[in-house]
Amino acid sequence: MIVLAQGLFWLLRFAAGACAFSFFNVVIYRFPLGESVVRGRSRCMECGRILTAAELIPCVSYLMQRGRCKNCGEKISLRHPLMELAGGAAFCLCGARFGYGAWGLLSLQGLTAFFFLGILSVIAWIDWDRKMIYDQFPAMIAFLGSVALWLFPEHGLTDRLIGAVIVALPMLLLAFAVEGAFGGGDIKLMAAGGFFLGWRSILVAMLIGLVTGAAYCVSMLWRGRMARKDSFAFGPFLAIGLTTALFWGDMLAGWYLAVLR
Repeated sequence: MIVLAQGLFWLLRFAAGACAFSFFNVVIYRFPLGESVVRGRSRCMECGRILTAAELIPCVSYLMQRGRCKNCGEKISLRHPLMELAGGAAFCLCGARFGYGAWGLLSLQGLTAFFFLGILSVIAWIDWDRKMIYDQFPAMIAFLGSVALWLFPEHGLTDRLIGAVIVALPMLLLAFAVEGAFGGGDIKLMAAGGFFLGWRSILVAMLIGLVTGAAYCVSMLWRGRMARKDSFAFGPFLAIGLTTALFWGDMLAGWYLAVLR
């Protein structure tokens, strides 16, 4: 009975995260179009039909409809269930890493981390689609960094201020020296991310972003799907680095510094 109750709790937690990321998915589609993200009901992107409540159940609706709109039969983007699955996983991971509060909900630390991941997902997908990181989203991360000053006291103000410049400033200088090296949105993202995570973790995030971005670039060049002079969205790879650093950045940085000694 206890096992069943615990399983139900984890399912509810997963569902809460999936619902939240379902909303973030709405932001990804609507914000670049200048549409309200809070007003207006969800609709099919092809035929415009308003979706019913039964068609908006995270993960489940996609499977029940076999990935197609009931009205026009157009394929539903796989991004929808992937975002919802990622949201459920993020909620559970944040709880496991930062703890739960009353009624099994996320602690304030966990909730802050969860919203950080949600904003990163919005940044990553919009940048992937449009090669654009809107200023509002790094600003939100910077605000979360201000909140984190009290919630994560192990990273003081000095630590965070160094984190804001230790990666972003070299990126800015390189952007001036080499045309197209980094976009302004990438620089602002890493400045805000450094303020949120601190200097050790932001170095880890940048390293992972560079490695994953380089691997993608080499793969695309190898398959002939990108020319050497082509640009690509770097934000998603920075988001991968920032996500990894959120959970394991301090540990990886500590391990690396210990090896150097």
